[in-house]
Amino acid sequence: MTYAIEAEGLVKRFRETEALAGVDLAARKGTVLGLLGPNGAGKTTAVRIFATLLRPDGGRARVAGHDVVREAGVVRSLVGLTGQYAAVDENLTGTENLLLIGRLLGLPRREAKARAGELLERFQLTHAAGRAAKTFSGGMRRRLDLAASLVGRPSILFLDEPTTGLDPHSRGELWDLLRGLIADGATALLTTQYLNEADVLADDIVVIDKGRVIAEGTPDRLKAQVGGQVLELRPILGQDLERAHALVAGAAGSEARIEGETVTAPVKDPELMPAVVRALDREGIAVGELALRRSSLDEVFLALTGHRAEPGDPQEDGGAAVRDDGELEKAVSRS
Repeated sequence: MTYAIEAEGLVKRFRETEALAGVDLAARKGTVLGLLGPNGAGKTTAVRIFATLLRPDGGRARVAGHDVVREAGVVRSLVGLTGQYAAVDENLTGTENLLLIGRLLGLPRREAKARAGELLERFQLTHAAGRAAKTFSGGMRRRLDLAASLVGRPSILFLDEPTTGLDPHSRGELWDLLRGLIADGATALLTTQYLNEADVLADDIVVIDKGRVIAEGTPDRLKAQVGGQVLELRPILGQDLERAHALVAGAAGSEARIEGETVTAPVKDPELMPAVVRALDREGIAVGELALRRSSLDEVFLALTGHRAEPGDPQEDGGAAVRDDGELEKAVSRS
């Protein structure tokens, strides 16, 4: 199988920090590959290597079959990149931002203007085309930023936490736009700290931690690995929460956790629910809610990494965002 995005043994070091320590991953054409991991895991470093902004120190990376080092120019002509923060010029209008990108890509002025109009309409920004980007809402800026990455009609998109800081409504709008792009045949590598976003959009997921791949598979497969179902218990009286936790932990083991006013535990034994019900009755704990549900990606992430996902950090990858500046300058000069 020919993959749209592929890495074999990818290594990248920043002085004493090994941001990537032999990463293997592959994204099938016309799909979304979700790249998940804690802050500092190496996600942004991987994206920068695929986008030819950084040179790997070891291993190989290919985009549409082209080596990102030997064929960097070809790769750049095929990809679009959207980072954590909108990179548009706030003093230019929506049209001017897209026109500038088109001209930088070598499009004739008439063609660049037509492409800008097409994208503004697709991203529902026509009404604001003549306004300075600094007057846009956060969601509008992100849509304009994504539109800018599509001026050159890339077949492969790198989306590095593209919905960071957006409200739920704006995030949902961006999801719909991304679904449309994939339906049109694009391939995307998506990094995100919103695990429901990966659950909704990703066909496959790779989880990395400390620069290494620790799990991979479809969302459903990863959920099944940590327990297909989760027990949720909420006692009526808050004072019974600790007792309820101890009771569930006795039946399910140390994986039982308190989350707010609820006790949760992965169900690995079908006898867990009956055992908990009997124990609740025996201890006289009144229950407001007792249910089984499917595991979430958040619980997968917790089980794999030991903590929950957190919003993105601009100095992700152990401060590599700062130390990468010299590398970025070299990459630009090579282009």
